[in-house]
Amino acid sequence: MLPAAMRGSHLEALERPSSLAWTKYEASDFRRPLTQLLVTAVPFALLWLAALRALEYGYWLTLILAVPAAGFLVRLFMLQHDCAHRSFVPSAAANDALGTLIGLFTLTPHYCWRRIHLMHHATSGNLDRRGFGDIDTLTVDEYVRLSAMRRLGYRLYRHPLLLFGIAPSLHFAVKQRFCPPESRQWRRERWSVYATNAALLALIAAFSAAVGPRRLLLVHVPIVMLASSMGVWLFYVQHQFEDTYWESGARWDYVAAGIRGSSYYALPQPLEWLTCRIGLHHIHHLGPRIPNYRLRECLNENPALRQVPALTFRQSLRCASLKLWDLDRRRLVPYPDGEHARS
Repeated sequence: MLPAAMRGSHLEALERPSSLAWTKYEASDFRRPLTQLLVTAVPFALLWLAALRALEYGYWLTLILAVPAAGFLVRLFMLQHDCAHRSFVPSAAANDALGTLIGLFTLTPHYCWRRIHLMHHATSGNLDRRGFGDIDTLTVDEYVRLSAMRRLGYRLYRHPLLLFGIAPSLHFAVKQRFCPPESRQWRRERWSVYATNAALLALIAAFSAAVGPRRLLLVHVPIVMLASSMGVWLFYVQHQFEDTYWESGARWDYVAAGIRGSSYYALPQPLEWLTCRIGLHHIHHLGPRIPNYRLRECLNENPALRQVPALTFRQSLRCASLKLWDLDRRRLVPYPDGEHARS
């Protein structure tokens, strides 16, 4: 059950911060976000053009340049993420306009993704409301009761090669070209999918005419594949760690889900900058209207937020082995062993 502040049919209710949010950090401006946009979009464009030029010297060089280009594409997505919360700039209309524009490069229809993402914030860690913009997660008991074929399907879905290698590209390039099943009554969100697809077709046609369809694919496909995998990995470790939070019924609590079910992903400073401090995810879930450029300020000025155990990059690699929620141990665990797993 959602807390009182999160109930009702209004979409805007989904983005109200918890009582632990610090409203002074929610103040956004135009100078810092436009600077962020400039130092993200320009390097991405230059790296893309350099990768195109590198085709003349060897595809290996294009693939090398695809790595930093993918990093800046991830950063563009993080700016769109702020636009989805309407926290990037002070104007809601400007947030939506920028989010829609950035969505052409991230392959993400702004309004549709925004609604699903706000639903994720409103239901994160709720066992009774799984499935809204999160990684499918079964409990140990649910997994054991599956048939052999459905258990195999779950194992394939959660296999690192599929989850972080193949599925991310399919999600951004293919799945987001279609309206999700729950969007039947979402008129604006459905039109955002249609409009994004039409604009993407126009952009592809224009770039194909300018550089050739083959060269376009050779440059852009590896960038999208790498950026998609990076983005899914970041989203995964933000909630899929050993002592995360899952509850059901009246025991589920929005604040607890934010502070305990969202990781403090302590990335090296260059990666923290590149990902717009999304690693401070526990703060983001407590106060989703805090723009990325004020998250570090909020952390520094509130010692209680620094007491949350940090998840380092090395520690986060072990999260890939976690598959199921153990209701008794209150933690994510690997697949069960022995006869119990085969029953």
